[in-house]
Amino acid sequence: MSTDTPAPTASQPDKYLAVQRSDEFAGLRRALRGFVFPMTVAFFLWYALYVILSAYARDFMGTRLFDSNINVALVFGLLQFVSTFLIAWLYSRYADRKIDPVADRIRAEIGEVTHEDGPRG
Repeated sequence: MSTDTPAPTASQPDKYLAVQRSDEFAGLRRALRGFVFPMTVAFFLWYALYVILSAYARDFMGTRLFDSNINVALVFGLLQFVSTFLIAWLYSRYADRKIDPVADRIRAEIGEVTHEDGPRG
């Protein structure tokens, strides 16, 4: 597999600018933002809740569960990892359905390499 890029021609910058200004590309950016921004806010709020409860609700976070050494803080901490992997999995599914097909079409229009087709030209 070669990593060489073709020498730029006079029409290449115009081609990329046209794609950037297209409705299809704008829709692609909207679809990406429509997932990334709300998910980022949701995760940040979830993490902030964990930190705030750890700092100001020590009695609650120290509550033991299941008559063992497992407490609420430990469960919340482990759920941070679970939520991170869940978000990654959800994004992967979302990208496969909404983002990748459009990105592949745009890439094909400008003659770039797609993972299905291999190098062009």
